[in-house]
Amino acid sequence: MSILVEHPGMLTTVQDLGRWGYQAMGIPVAGAMDPLSLRIGNLLLGNPENAAALECTLLGPTLRVGSEKILLVLTGADLGMKINGKEAPPWKVLELFEGDRISFSGPCGKGCRGYLCFAGGIEVPPLLGSRSTYLRGKLGGVEGRALQKGDALSLGEPDILWERCTGLACPEELRPQDPPERLFRVILGPQEEYFTDAGKKTFFSSEYLISHAADRMGFRLEGPKVEHREGADIISDAIPPGAIQVPGHGEPIVMMADRQTTGGYAKIGVLAGADLGRFAQK
Repeated sequence: MSILVEHPGMLTTVQDLGRWGYQAMGIPVAGAMDPLSLRIGNLLLGNPENAAALECTLLGPTLRVGSEKILLVLTGADLGMKINGKEAPPWKVLELFEGDRISFSGPCGKGCRGYLCFAGGIEVPPLLGSRSTYLRGKLGGVEGRALQKGDALSLGEPDILWERCTGLACPEELRPQDPPERLFRVILGPQEEYFTDAGKKTFFSSEYLISHAADRMGFRLEGPKVEHREGADIISDAIPPGAIQVPGHGEPIVMMADRQTTGGYAKIGVLAGADLGRFAQK
């Protein structure tokens, strides 16, 4: 089974649930920015939850089916998927045949990252136990980079009952929800003592916007400056998913999937893991 890339989209990479167990050696985890959407897509197809898929950012790729038959599903953001020029529903397993074309018209709903999952998963060589792409280190995925025109992607062996998944859909109530009034939850620390009481109050009571300085590594927030007690620098320590660093300029930075393994800026808090995928869709 194979997929041919006719247009790569804005930023399309191969991702699974990440490269865990190597941060002590300086290897970032990477993996899907919205892991829940990836897991749901794989479950609908009968894949292991960690099977590799395509993470499509804002504008998805144009792909052509090079196999007799495949199954796929789009989860995460609704990027306006089309099959042979006709609108196709997200969150539903679709059956495609050789020569069929998959394209996207751009963001049509909430979110900015869609997950194109295939029965059998994307079959690229695993590196340190993961097929995820870490762009800054040029590791994993397809030669450690985003997709390019002309790439050919092989699909793995699907579940023995894979054809029975055709037409399965994730019910609306089980899809990740993001009502506009819902706040993001933050756990204070681990360096809360580096911030004044006024600085902590500013952070937890203010509204912030994600700036243009945002990528798979981290999102810089624009809003009121967070005041340090003395300085922003600490002896470098580990950076967990969703850690919120505050450098000397006072603008918080939320560390995302491609975060570095250690950092030397004080962290005022950590975004709750349950909210991280929802935050990644902003």
